[in-house]
Amino acid sequence: MTDTIWSPTQARIEGSALRAYLDWLQEREGRPFPDHDALWAWSVEDVGRFWVSLVDYYGVEFSAPHTEVRTADPMPRTRWFTGATLNWAEQALRRGAGDAVALVCVQEGGLPAREITFDELRRTVAAVAGWLRRAGVRPGDRVGAYLPNTEHAVIGALAAAAVGAVWACCSPDFGAEGTTGRLAQLEPTVLIATDGYHWNGKEVDRADVVAHLRENLPTLRHVVHVPCVFDRPHPEGATPWDEVVATGAPLEFEQVEFSHPLWVLFTSGTTGLPKGLVHGHGGITLEGLKWSGLYAGMRPGERLFAFTSTGWALWNMQVNVLVQGAGIVLYEGSPGHPAGAVWEVAARTGAQVVLVGAAVITATAGTGVRPVQEHDLSRLRHVMVSGSALPEAGYHWVMDNVSPDVRIDSTSGGTDVSGAFVGANEYTPVRPGRIGGRLAGVDCAAWDEDGNPVVESVGDLVITQPMPSMPVHLWNDPDDARYTESYFDTWPGVWRHGDWVTMHADGSVSVHGRSDSTLNRQGVRLGSSDFYDVLETLPEIAETLVVGVDLPDDGYWLGLFVVPTPGQDLDDALKQKIVTTLRTRLTPRHVPDEIVEAPAVPHTLSGKRLEVPIKKLLSGRPLEKAANLASVDDPDALRWYARFAADRLG
Repeated sequence: MTDTIWSPTQARIEGSALRAYLDWLQEREGRPFPDHDALWAWSVEDVGRFWVSLVDYYGVEFSAPHTEVRTADPMPRTRWFTGATLNWAEQALRRGAGDAVALVCVQEGGLPAREITFDELRRTVAAVAGWLRRAGVRPGDRVGAYLPNTEHAVIGALAAAAVGAVWACCSPDFGAEGTTGRLAQLEPTVLIATDGYHWNGKEVDRADVVAHLRENLPTLRHVVHVPCVFDRPHPEGATPWDEVVATGAPLEFEQVEFSHPLWVLFTSGTTGLPKGLVHGHGGITLEGLKWSGLYAGMRPGERLFAFTSTGWALWNMQVNVLVQGAGIVLYEGSPGHPAGAVWEVAARTGAQVVLVGAAVITATAGTGVRPVQEHDLSRLRHVMVSGSALPEAGYHWVMDNVSPDVRIDSTSGGTDVSGAFVGANEYTPVRPGRIGGRLAGVDCAAWDEDGNPVVESVGDLVITQPMPSMPVHLWNDPDDARYTESYFDTWPGVWRHGDWVTMHADGSVSVHGRSDSTLNRQGVRLGSSDFYDVLETLPEIAETLVVGVDLPDDGYWLGLFVVPTPGQDLDDALKQKIVTTLRTRLTPRHVPDEIVEAPAVPHTLSGKRLEVPIKKLLSGRPLEKAANLASVDDPDALRWYARFAADRLG
């Protein structure tokens, strides 16, 4: 068993937001809830009653009552709290004390932070919502955005929701084609767009992309210009942001049906058009309350700092911290400029909770910085990690270099539900390489190929009961055909997420990588993340990508692509070191059939390696059918793999 490196004290448990809810629940239900395990078991025995308990505990104000907690329709057609009306933005803004800080806005380079109180946020949201109404935006209309992680995006999302419009935001690190491929699907009437963004000490101009969007989004009636970087005249025909917020308006919230569309989140879209996942006001309200309250443990006056861009679901998740009356630290820039910048910002803003991608921790560890020696992180109690599984070395680095008292919470979920399926809680000890367990209201399991639950064995992650934050539908998918194909084709009525996981007997979870890119060699399933965790600790290696391809006559080719660090060649000595490392630290089955030097590893725009498209290329699929180049961070790198595959296939 993996050794425990952190365990909660009784005082910490008793003082937690989770324990406060469990105490309330014991009174309500007339039964004991001694720990999170008891909560999880009850929450999936009667999943509807669990979600009703959150409505009552957090005082969610429905302007019209529900007639049914959930319909009997199987996923994906299940509907929750039918008849109920509410507004997500109203829930988000109703708790914060007027003079409490709602947003702390930080830019890379150590510039002074801007603080926005809840009263200021409410006034600005009211002004923008009033402008949208005067511009003719009505419930169901779409408001598109091209913004960095600044207050403008939070205000825009809340204002659009207040009107009942549908919000969709792309990060300005997306290029013209990738952004158009997303927003054009929605036919937005308003675009709120930046002039640029900051990254690694550079000012990146995006005026050309915004011009492209204006030309290629024919439904636009209004464009709002947000000057985040450059001091220059606003584009002709655009309304300056300052003008939008200048006219006050009453704070009014359109009351919409529980499943009324709130926002559209896009998957990475490595093949075909990106999928537009439509989430509802009610589902996001409840998921946000659960995540920010029971798991992040946020309370009024506290602050959460999530390092994210507006193109990642973590951005949407962080906004839900407002429902607790807590504040958000918005950071615009690179996490590594300078090295360790994330931890400096966490210390400077007094954040209690930090949420980062595993890659940020791994990258910081490689720089040699030691935040614990350089910054006062005494207020930090909780580091949440998402994006991919945190390698074992990452756990030790946080404990040794950030704080030995912080709780590390590696989570896994997705854009699909704007939340998490598995993660830690205040009762679970921290063990490197393990996720704490299943989250309340998430009836998930690992299934084998025959649809049988398996424990201590790798299986497909499935969710067998609906969650309110599952997409209401996919955009432009009226018969739910694409929705069904994406999640329910393998087992009708059961959500197959596409991850290989191990559910351990002690309740903890290991995530091994995407099941559609997982390696199955000699009947043994190998997770790609296992390779990366081991190999990318070697100083000679910058990055790797592993792909398995089925061959005729039951053959199998396991290929490892290696990007050496600058000045290093993939010579015989390094190849032998790779083989020895895999054989000794994993298994002989992990030794690849071929080790190939590559110039780079291409990723989606949200940072995921393009394992599946490259697997398709190596299986003979042409580039145009294997990937959408507009959704790739380095198209030239992907073209190199296409040429490699063509040469290999002859």
